Formats: sequence, structure tokens, C-alpha cells
Amino acid sequence: MEQIPLEHLLLLGAVLFSLGIWAVITKRHAVVVLMGIELIFNAANVNLVAFSRYDPELMQGQLFALFVMVIAAAESAVALAIVLRVYQHFNTANLNEVVGEQ
Repeated sequence: MEQIPLEHLLLLGAVLFSLGIWAVITKRHAVVVLMGIELIFNAANVNLVAFSRYDPELMQGQLFALFVMVIAAAESAVALAIVLRVYQHFNTANLNEVVGEQ
């Protein structure tokens, strides 16, 4: 079975990263911004696993990707708790309304 070329994996990582940055910059809903951050983390994971193919004995890329997934899960739990508290206080999840911009 043939391996996927490194260029394709890097292109996938770049697309995921670009979509994540686009979501963080353009969207105003807090949950969508958090989803954009998760896309950025997944882009980093794709790159880590893609480059780990060149070091098959140590599997450092997979270990770092697992570490990033654990950090992303903890970040999601804390961030969603913060979003719920902000929604309870301001009755909105729109970031512009929370910071006072119109």
C-alpha cells in the first residue's frame, strides 16, 4: 500500500490552519471561535504526525499529537464553562456584545 505524499498532508494541515484562522478572525460567536481554535490544533496534529513518519522508531510526532489532543480537550472544557458563565451574565454569546462594541 502506498503512503500519502508529505506534500498532501502539509496541504491538508495548511487548509485546516487557514480555516481555523478564518473562523477565529471573522466569526463573532464564542463557540465558533472555539471551533476555529480546535481546527488550528488539528492542523498542528496533522503536521506532527506527517513529519513523524521520518522518525518511525521513536514516534515522537504521535506522542506530541496525543499531548496536543489532551490539552485541546482540557481547553475545550474550560472554555465552554467560561462561555456558559458569560452567557448567563450577558444573555449572549456574541463576542462583540460582550466587550461592548456594536
